[in-house]
Amino acid sequence: MKKALISDWYYVNGGAEKVIHSINSIWNDFDHFALIDFLNDEDRKFILNGKKAKTSFIQKLPTVKKNHRKFLQLFPIAIEQFDLSDYDLIISSSSAVAKGIKVEENQLHICYCHSPMRYAWDLREQYLKDAGLTKGLKGLYAKSVLDKIQKWDLSNSENVDYFIANSKHIAQRIKKTYNKESVVIYPPVDVDFFSLEETKEDYYLTASRLVPYKKTQLIVEAFNELPHLKLIVAGEGPELEKLQKIAKSNIEFVGFVENKKLRSLMQKAKSFVFAAEEDFGIIPVEAQACGTPVIALSKGGTLETVVENETGLFFEEQSVQKIKEAVIRFGTKKFDPKVIRKHAILFSKERFEKEIKEFVEGKYKEHQSFLETR
Repeated sequence: MKKALISDWYYVNGGAEKVIHSINSIWNDFDHFALIDFLNDEDRKFILNGKKAKTSFIQKLPTVKKNHRKFLQLFPIAIEQFDLSDYDLIISSSSAVAKGIKVEENQLHICYCHSPMRYAWDLREQYLKDAGLTKGLKGLYAKSVLDKIQKWDLSNSENVDYFIANSKHIAQRIKKTYNKESVVIYPPVDVDFFSLEETKEDYYLTASRLVPYKKTQLIVEAFNELPHLKLIVAGEGPELEKLQKIAKSNIEFVGFVENKKLRSLMQKAKSFVFAAEEDFGIIPVEAQACGTPVIALSKGGTLETVVENETGLFFEEQSVQKIKEAVIRFGTKKFDPKVIRKHAILFSKERFEKEIKEFVEGKYKEHQSFLETR
C-alpha cells in the first residue's frame, strides 16, 4: 500500500499538527504534501519524522511565509496541481483545501476534517469584517473570491470517500455543508505530558494565539472588572499590543511560552479560561489533564470536552458580563483535580491512534475487496 498524507499547510505546531504527528506514529511511510512547508527543524522532527513535504507553487511566492492566507484565491488551483495518482491510500488533514485533492476511482481518500472551510462558510462574514473587506471594490472582490471557493469546496467534497470529524460539532457541520455522514474520532491530547498537579495557586490562566476570534480581549476586560483576581495571558499575536494597553495591573502577559512552561502554568492555575468557539479545542483538554478546571463558552467542541460542575463551568455567550459572572460563580465551587484528570484521559493519544488505525485499515480492506470484485 503506497500512502500519501496531505495537509493544508505546515508552518506552526498546533492542534492539526498534533493529529499529523499521531498519524505518522501509526504509519511511518507516508509521502507528505502541503501548500507550504515552513516548519523549523524541531517541529519537523516531531510532526513529520524529519521529512519535508512536497509543496505547491505558493511556497515560492513573495511574502508567503509572513502571510500565506492573502493568496487564498490561489489555493484551489495549487491543491489540484498535485499528482497523487500513484498512491493507493490518501489521507487528508483539512480545515481548508487539502481535501480537494484530485483522486481516481481506484484510490481510497479519507479526510480527517477539522472543519469545513471556515472563511467560505460559517465564519465568512467575520473574516470579511476582521479584514476590513465589507465595503468598496476590495470588498466586492473578496466576496466574489469566497463565492467561487465555496462552490469549489462543495463540489470537491465529492472527492472524499470517508469523512472523519474531530467532534460531534464538526460532524453536524459536515452534514449541513456537504450533506455527508462522518464518523467522530476526537483529536489526540498528550495527557502523559500534561500531568496532574493537585496543588493550585491563586491565579487564572488563558492561553492562545492572540487573534480576534479567540476573544481574549473579552477575558481581559472581564478581569479588568475583577481587580482582586490575577489573570495570566500566554500567547502572542496581532492583538498583543492592544491587550497590553487596556489591561489593568492584575493582568500579566507572558508572551509565547514553550510547552514545559505552559504545562507548569496550567498545572498551577486555579482555572483555565477559554472564550473561543472552537471546533474541538485541544488546549482546554490539556488543562483538564493537569487537573485544572475550565471556564469555557458553552458552544462548539468544549460542550463535548468539559463536564459542567465536574470538570469546569460554562458561560452562555461571548460577552464580558457572562465571563465575569462565570468567574464569580467559579469562586463558590470546589473541583476535584483527580476527577478532572480522569475525564481528560478519554482524549488520549493512545485512544486516537487505536481508533484511526482500526478505521483506516478497515475501510482500506473494504475498498480492496470492492476493487477485486468489480
